[in-house]
Amino acid sequence: MSMRTLLLAGAAVIVLAVGGTLAFAPWNAPSIAQTSLTQAVVAPQVSVEPPAQVVRAVPTSDGAVKLSFAPVVKAVSPSVVNVYATRIEQQSSSPFANDPFFSRFFGQGQFQSRPRESRSLGSGVIVQAGGVILTNRHVIEGATDVRIALSDGREFPVDVVIEDAATDLAVLRVRTPGDTVFPAITFANSDTLEVGDLVLAIGNPFGVGQTVTSGIVSALARTGVERSDYEFFIQTDAAINPGNSGGALVDMDGHLVGINTAIYSQSGGSVGIGFAIPANMAHMVADAGISGGEIVRPWFGAKLQAVNADIAASLGMAAPHGTLITEVAPDGPAARAGFASGDVILSVDDLAVDDPSAFNFRLATRPIGQPIQLGRLRAGATTMVSFTNEAAPPVTSDMEAVITGSSRFAGTSVRQLDAALDDLKGLPYNSKGVIVTAIAAGSPAEQMGLQVDDVILSLNDAPMDSAQVFASTASKRVQTWQIILQRAGKVTRSIVSG
Repeated sequence: MSMRTLLLAGAAVIVLAVGGTLAFAPWNAPSIAQTSLTQAVVAPQVSVEPPAQVVRAVPTSDGAVKLSFAPVVKAVSPSVVNVYATRIEQQSSSPFANDPFFSRFFGQGQFQSRPRESRSLGSGVIVQAGGVILTNRHVIEGATDVRIALSDGREFPVDVVIEDAATDLAVLRVRTPGDTVFPAITFANSDTLEVGDLVLAIGNPFGVGQTVTSGIVSALARTGVERSDYEFFIQTDAAINPGNSGGALVDMDGHLVGINTAIYSQSGGSVGIGFAIPANMAHMVADAGISGGEIVRPWFGAKLQAVNADIAASLGMAAPHGTLITEVAPDGPAARAGFASGDVILSVDDLAVDDPSAFNFRLATRPIGQPIQLGRLRAGATTMVSFTNEAAPPVTSDMEAVITGSSRFAGTSVRQLDAALDDLKGLPYNSKGVIVTAIAAGSPAEQMGLQVDDVILSLNDAPMDSAQVFASTASKRVQTWQIILQRAGKVTRSIVSG
């Protein structure tokens, strides 16, 4: 076979192979990149102008094609700060300090503890141009020195104005702001937030520097997240990690909708379940810090219980919702407004409540003295009841006592019980006795074993009806004390030496 014949045969095979591939391959329209490449090959050489600067904006209509959070981030990020908290902790100088074997032979004095400095990192949000910052209480709890750093790197020492354990929020104030005007964030009305809304979380996760993550509102009114008196969290899938605590959760208008607080995680990192304190609660705490006053919360004066399926069925409700009143404080605000045991509260100002936490949150975000409308279900009929937010009765000096001197109870601080304190401590309204509010470290009372929240019912068969009765009785010198107290719902009797 000649060389020409071989070449023709090879060309035929190639043509058949290519044709077969095209015949049996599915048709794919060329992508933009493919089309541009083809045109570049066949088109003549021309000068190409650099692309024009693209103006990014958050979409304002469903038809918007391009999406960018950059305008929101630029506007909000200067309002988010890093919070550095320093603590002085006692740490033993020896790993054998707590070992009973070594303590027995060498004595406890050989293993003295030494102060050790530890630092924690969190985030905060500037809420007032004069230098007021909102963060989580657990970020600065127990700190001996707290500083903030702005997004531009400037640092300022701050004073702790408010530490509120009930909400896990704290208010800080820059110690010497000078002429600095701090970029304060704008609060949103978190009651208007809906599941599915876009949100951004801004903070300093793991100390890597200011970071922005995006997501949606995954759920509202989450409870059981952490131990606090006002559980009503916003849940989001925007990544929140250690160091984000106290940072901002913002909406697409750049307004603060929540303070990032907690995550659900088995590894310590984000798994897409983060929680934030709603802005309406944060706003109330921030206002108290800005004004320099203390937080005054409303008192409803009734004990509440969630409505489950069985309760709903017994009340003729189509579905379980609302919160059931189980006990009403005599002459309390709820009683004066006409509420009674067995009533179901369905809403606060037309906002539905599904459990006691939701009701307490709604009430706490309304100012003292403000009239509100409560939806009530009674005997199958739903009515609106006007209710005015009231503060708990003030605590007078004769309602508290501190034992000093050489008494066995020296170091004990107590307060006599009333209906508002019964609510706070989860006690029945007819509770008697005085409750321990503080125990001085190293005091005889601590050595005796008394604890905070113990309810002392009687001493040597004398009922403790008031703080003054306790003060006069506990200050006496006797050979033995017979103490009857209630601890964690259990009543115990003990005899100790005087």
